Amino acid sequence: MAKVYDVPADVLISKLSDILKNEDIPAPSWAPFVKTGSHADKPPQDPDWWHTRCASILRKVYLHGPTGVNALRKGYGGGKAVGNGARNLRYAGGAIVRQAIQGLEKLGYVEKVAGKGRVVSKNGMQKLDRLSTEILSQLISETPQLKVYS
Repeated sequence: MAKVYDVPADVLISKLSDILKNEDIPAPSWAPFVKTGSHADKPPQDPDWWHTRCASILRKVYLHGPTGVNALRKGYGGGKAVGNGARNLRYAGGAIVRQAIQGLEKLGYVEKVAGKGRVVSKNGMQKLDRLSTEILSQLISETPQLKVYS
């Protein structure tokens, strides 16, 4: 069985965001208008950016868990030029990360560990591993020269 480490991140996140669109994780009413942080100049141009961010957060919690909201804010943050000096790090918006994690907790994919942060639950791990196996088998069938050593 393939793991999240074995498949390309962009393919996994796009397929997972399509799955999350069909499940009960609604985007907030303010999602079309909000910037993702103080470092951003404009709101995201993709209308389905909320589900993509939720999928990306689920993948990051899988890879780096247990992790907290502030660590995710730092990871999604970016640089903002201030004057003539170097770019300074600005954290991403906390409400976006918090509400995405709360939605994933409601679906049962993420659970809280007291004093440590969030980790992927058993259901979330099964979903991600099955999706990774499906993606890897699809990649192998599309490219016959690709060899997998187990």
